[in-house]
Parts: sequence; C-alpha cells; structure tokens
Amino acid sequence: MNIDLSSVSTRAPHDVDKEKTKEKLVIILKELDELQNILYADGSHSLLVVLQGMDASGKDGLINNVFTFINPQGISVTSFKAPDQKELAHDFLWRIHANAPVKGMIKIFNRSHYEDVLITRVHKWIDDKTAGQRMKAINDFEELLQKHNNTTILKFYLHISKEEQQQRLLERTQNPKKMWKYNANDLKEAELWPEYMKAYEDCLHHCNAIPWVIVPSDQNWYKEYLVANEILKTLKEFNLQYPVKS
Repeated sequence: MNIDLSSVSTRAPHDVDKEKTKEKLVIILKELDELQNILYADGSHSLLVVLQGMDASGKDGLINNVFTFINPQGISVTSFKAPDQKELAHDFLWRIHANAPVKGMIKIFNRSHYEDVLITRVHKWIDDKTAGQRMKAINDFEELLQKHNNTTILKFYLHISKEEQQQRLLERTQNPKKMWKYNANDLKEAELWPEYMKAYEDCLHHCNAIPWVIVPSDQNWYKEYLVANEILKTLKEFNLQYPVKS
C-alpha cells in the first residue's frame, strides 16, 4: 500500500497525557534492562533497531534516553556516514553486514542501509532502476538476518514535520549546548524536503516485508515512549529465560 506521509500526524493524539506517558516510559526502561540481560545470557537471539529520519528528527537523543539503563556490554550503536573509499570499493551492503548484531546483542543503526536508497536517490547519484535493485537487495538482506541468524529487526521512521525540523535546525545556531551539531549542509538538505518525502514514501512501500513503524516525532517524550514500548513488546515475545546449567 502506498504511503502519504503528509497525511500522517507528527504529534501525539490530543488525549495522550504527557506526564503519565513519561511515567510509563520509566517503567518500560527498567523492564528493558532486565530483558536485555536475559537476551545476553541466552545468546540465541539478536535484535537490530534501525533508526531513520530527516535531520533533527532526534535519533541521537532517542538513543541516549531510551537505552540509558541498559548494560553497555549488551548493546552497541553504529552511525553510518558517507562511505569511505574502501567501502565504496565493495557492494553497498558490505559495511552494513559487517556491523550486523551477534547473538545476544542489541544493535542500533543510527541511519542505515536505507541511506543508499534515500540520499543517493534525492541527489540523483543513482537512478530509479538502481534504487529498485538496491531495495530488493535490502529485502533479501533483512530476510537473511531474520531467517538464518535469528535476528529480529525493528525499523523506525522518525516522522517529524518540516516546521519542527526548521525550528530544531535554527536552535543549533543559537543554543550553545547544541551548536556542535550545527552543519551548514543540513539547511541545504532541508530545502530538498519534497524530494526526501517522495524517496521515503517509496522506500516505506517497497521495503515493507519487515514492517516499518512510523513514529510521530515532533514531541520527544512521545517518540521515546513509542519506540521503547515497541522494543519491550518484541523482547517479551522472545519468551527467553535465563539458562540453567545442568
């Protein structure tokens, strides 16, 4: 089914209470810590969390706030930047596969293999035919991880409004604590908003064998609650127990 992101709200429903939601989040984070310990001890499953979204959609803050209680020995984060010369000499999934999670671990991709069908497409570095071939390869890659390595994949699109993005990018030029994030190129990329929305919509449509979770992200408290709750539900579904030595 085709997705029109402009019709999807970027904010929490009016009847969702902010303070109660934040209280629920604290409880969820404590549960995640225990479940991650069991995941690590069991060593038969892994979890890959894919975070995609426009600049300033809050990927870094989400990682910091949702995974703050988890034992750092059982979790790792990889942020995918522009590929270097060595990476460009291989197929586009080479560097991704090398960072896939080992059993017992939670792995977070802060941006991911989807950049290779998003920014590359927006800037016309690849054509539509190549993008289609890459999306098929991504589907096959994700199926490989799930079926042959017992890796569960959660894919989150952090859905921010253009207005909220502009406000956050402006804040990076004014708030001393956020100035380090400022990149003049972000403003140029923001001007390509319509092209990015089209690329994301096509990606969400064609790479949905493992469904995307579209997360309203204008309000950080709501975004963090939704992502944490989805991870909690997934880990509970593993139904793992601490191993007992015979």
